[in-house]
Amino acid sequence: MQLQGPDDAPVRPEIELLGEELPLENARLIELGCGAAAMTRLIAERYPVAEIVATEVDSKQHAKNLLAEPIPKVTFAAGGAERIGADDSSFDVVLMFKSLHHVPGELLDVALDEVARVLRPGGLAWISEPVYAGPYNDIMKLFHDERVVREQAFEALRRTVESGRLKLERELFFRAPVKFADFAEFDRRMLQVTHTEHRLDDALLAQVRATFETHIGPDGARFAQPMRVDLLRRPVRAGSTRSATGRS
Repeated sequence: MQLQGPDDAPVRPEIELLGEELPLENARLIELGCGAAAMTRLIAERYPVAEIVATEVDSKQHAKNLLAEPIPKVTFAAGGAERIGADDSSFDVVLMFKSLHHVPGELLDVALDEVARVLRPGGLAWISEPVYAGPYNDIMKLFHDERVVREQAFEALRRTVESGRLKLERELFFRAPVKFADFAEFDRRMLQVTHTEHRLDDALLAQVRATFETHIGPDGARFAQPMRVDLLRRPVRAGSTRSATGRS
């Protein structure tokens, strides 16, 4: 397993990549840490899944999700990855989009145990995490440096694979396109979040803005954020013929 991939990884929207790599037809999915449910909505609209349970530990964001326009095939639930309110072997796919490193460090192993628990034998976990590199990361780390928590999340993944609880199918590296019309949009989406309280004094805010605005072009600021996906499978016990979509 590698913490960081090649600098020239392809630029791909993650929604397209997961559609190529995951068996989504008639699958039952759980997304851990869905945030504002942007990816949840895209998956539900684009792919023929049976159901998505989208969980969020931030109570303010969860309340917003419940009040938003309903998404067909999606159910929202409150809770963190370290305590998933679902039965054993109840999902074909577990999704974590940039959320594993938000799990408290002392609970990472517990959270990955929970991922393995709720997966069906043969089921897949898609865990994508930002790579600590690139111009976009250089802006973010000015006010929210995640080097340590991302390394902790990676080490927890490696321990899980080494223990045999989950098997590494493959590791994928890509660069996700990120776009902001202007600094006001960056401020709204990245600074005014409910899950983390960013307290920037005037000097730091000015530094963040000045660094961001060096990337402004005719159509806004565009970045290619380096990403890593660990695609993990729950091992199938000897004698079982159950597939990743729950069919024998």
